[in-house]
Amino acid sequence: METDASPAPPLSSDMDRYLSRELSWLDFNERVLAIAEDASLPLLERVKFVAIFSSNLDEFFQIRVAGLQEQVEAGVKKTSPDGRTPAEQLEGIRIRAQKLVSRATDLFTLELLPALDKEHIRVLRSVDGLGEDDLAFLEGEFTERIFPVLTPLSVDPAHPFPYISDLSLNLAAMVRDPMTGVRRFARVKVPPLLPRFVALPDGERFVPLETVIAAHLDRLFPGMEILSNHAFRVTRDADVEVEEDEAGDLLEAIQTVLRRRRRGASSVRLEVDDTMTPEVLALLRRELELEEAEVFTTSGPLDLTALWTFVDLPRPELKLDPWVPVTQPRLAVGADASDLFRTLRYGDVLVHHPYDSFSSSVEAFLDLAAHDPDVLAIKQTLYRTSTQESAIIRSLIRAAELGKQVVCVIELKARFDEEANITYARALEQAGVHVVHGVVGLKTHAKISLVVRREAGRIRRYAHVGTGNYNPVTAKLYEDLGLLTADADVGADLTDLFNLLTGYSRQRDYRKLLVAPHYLRPRMIELIRRQSRPGGRILLKMNALVDPDMIDALYEASQAGADIDLIIRGICCLRPGVPGLSENIRVRSIVGRYLEHARIFRFGEREERRHYIGSADLMQRNLDRRVEAVVPVEDPALAGRLDDILAVALEDDTLAWTLHPDGTWSKVPTERGANTHLRLQEMAVERAHANA
Repeated sequence: METDASPAPPLSSDMDRYLSRELSWLDFNERVLAIAEDASLPLLERVKFVAIFSSNLDEFFQIRVAGLQEQVEAGVKKTSPDGRTPAEQLEGIRIRAQKLVSRATDLFTLELLPALDKEHIRVLRSVDGLGEDDLAFLEGEFTERIFPVLTPLSVDPAHPFPYISDLSLNLAAMVRDPMTGVRRFARVKVPPLLPRFVALPDGERFVPLETVIAAHLDRLFPGMEILSNHAFRVTRDADVEVEEDEAGDLLEAIQTVLRRRRRGASSVRLEVDDTMTPEVLALLRRELELEEAEVFTTSGPLDLTALWTFVDLPRPELKLDPWVPVTQPRLAVGADASDLFRTLRYGDVLVHHPYDSFSSSVEAFLDLAAHDPDVLAIKQTLYRTSTQESAIIRSLIRAAELGKQVVCVIELKARFDEEANITYARALEQAGVHVVHGVVGLKTHAKISLVVRREAGRIRRYAHVGTGNYNPVTAKLYEDLGLLTADADVGADLTDLFNLLTGYSRQRDYRKLLVAPHYLRPRMIELIRRQSRPGGRILLKMNALVDPDMIDALYEASQAGADIDLIIRGICCLRPGVPGLSENIRVRSIVGRYLEHARIFRFGEREERRHYIGSADLMQRNLDRRVEAVVPVEDPALAGRLDDILAVALEDDTLAWTLHPDGTWSKVPTERGANTHLRLQEMAVERAHANA
């Protein structure tokens, strides 16, 4: 392409230029569902991905659909970048989501249930046909464990329609008084704290909890005639909105919002089984104030997230072989843990989870810092961490007990982890840790640690900058990267950034870090534009590409002759391969065993290559409404490792999907059998053996 060629004319509309964010997310969840449909995978792996698909969809309705519904109710007519009003977006979402739910239900009921039955894992949706011993066992379970925690709530002039909590599973019962003939509606909530499936004594058959309750409704309504019962489930708005400028204590404000979330959020979806009578459905719709399009009818069991019960069964022959993370060779330095600081003084270390161990890298780094008498201070951000006892929390508490200056920036607004983060905040404060909650109006999403150490009469700073949360559980499930470094400029930048997070600062200029908001957006645009020429090269790996300015910059780079590959796990609003607009852009997605979560930004070829990793996707929220940190990877050997990771993802023809100009995705045909996850495991083992 000639450098002086005039730019291509814009497409006829935004709908042509940008893909829908919401429909693109549903495309991603369809790719998750496609894994469950892959008959070559072990059975319980397929069941797991049905559960993941269902959980993903729940969150999508709780947040994205709820937000659009609020806009419609407020009369908002403003269109999204792809040219759709909120009402038009909702219409498209509901049509598409209904099809996906039907597909998931058919997969589970028609294919996976029979397959489970063959493996002696039987899910019984009715107690009909059970023998006397089994019925007696269920009677005992109901009497001893279930009945005492049930609370039937009737609806009559003295009892208004009860509040139905978010994502709760319920039974809608119609009963009749045989003396008066009066019919009444009653709701029975399936207790969420009880196991969702009751295992029969042989350990091979499982009865859903709602089925057991339904079989014993006469115990809940003695003397009444049970006319019908039907399962239903409600999804409510679960977003947290806090007016921080008006909140004197953010922690208390978040607790108030969480209580409000549990009690009064509007309903956005009603799931019912296909046997529900029109009478009961009309009553539920009226009381929940839902339109017909907001009702999802299914022939299978509700709430397929409960399938994790079977994923956790001790049946290794029905699962993929477990992967045991390896210790990074440069971190396997013998019994003296303090060698880790010396290792970092000699050069940076790049860790790639779950292939590299989280415990022998990040956790070991913070544990060493907590116990080392020469460490003076530790500064740490926490966005999401494990609900189990966290080694990192223990290290921070121990460091404070030993008299070190410990600061922890805990993001209380991390969606669905608010309560856990409140608990951790209180425990850390009680131990003497200085706990802060970041900058007003911004979420602190950066994954950063800073250790300040006294060495030979001077101060040296050690740091970790990562792409993923400080969470040992997700570090085994999510693909993420982290840089451990003693680089003085990175340490100084993190000092400035923590001062911004804990005090008053208008810091915008940094030595090496790209920090959002303010600096990351213009710097990314600049890096893209530097490659906007024939021979330019851009290779980006991220979770989502949504921001219109970033998409436009990539379009311009393509039109100028740059060669662009995008590896995007989830949402992509860029339309690739369009002549005159994006013909030099290719988009693929890797979806498989691990959640591809690492962000890698590479610009240029050969000696001019520049690599960055960090916590930010190219979305408006990351660039403008969050504190994010992106760090350069300058060591040539480590930059080469990033190139290897990108090359493996580009060569994959087992897990990869490709995005077409019309906005559809298709599976990359398998020819060589290249599998990203298996190849990266092999590479981790090869590194360990080469340095043994």
